Amino acid sequence: MTRSRRLPTALTALLAPLGLVLGTLALGAPRSPGAESEAQTPPQVLPLEAEWCLEGTSSGGCIQLEVPRSQRQYSLGLMQRPPLGPLRGMWFRFDPPEPARFWMHQTITPLDMIFVREGRVIAIEAAAQPCPRLPCRSYGPQEPADGVVELDAGEAARLGVVVGTPAPIRWLNRRGAP
Repeated sequence: MTRSRRLPTALTALLAPLGLVLGTLALGAPRSPGAESEAQTPPQVLPLEAEWCLEGTSSGGCIQLEVPRSQRQYSLGLMQRPPLGPLRGMWFRFDPPEPARFWMHQTITPLDMIFVREGRVIAIEAAAQPCPRLPCRSYGPQEPADGVVELDAGEAARLGVVVGTPAPIRWLNRRGAP
């Protein structure tokens, strides 16, 4: 996963000759044709710093979450990562809430993207497919989100997570919370 941001149309026209992706500035993406250096970057594995204990679902259990903190960590996301396994994911936080757009450039397995706001699931992109080459489709609802949780494809359905599911994500160690 790589986070992307929409650019104004005029700026998009100016940047198109530089090889940027169809009106989307992708953080961590190559900025010129043929500069696919991210493919050689080893996958990042971040500490488990938060959890989402499922309430109101038939599955129960707690999802252990890696939490990116730097812009580089956000940009790399789950690129080049093998499947995470059950009850494992990555939580991307946004403060203030914003329309969050994600893409699957250089991921190697499909992912479920769960968009949350104010402690509830507002949208789910199930089984978003990897995108090995640019341009890549971006995913996300039009409404602002204050977080996105990425899981292995099929985990959201397996766990009974649907739009409206409570999403009380908490820090495992308060000293690590921002």
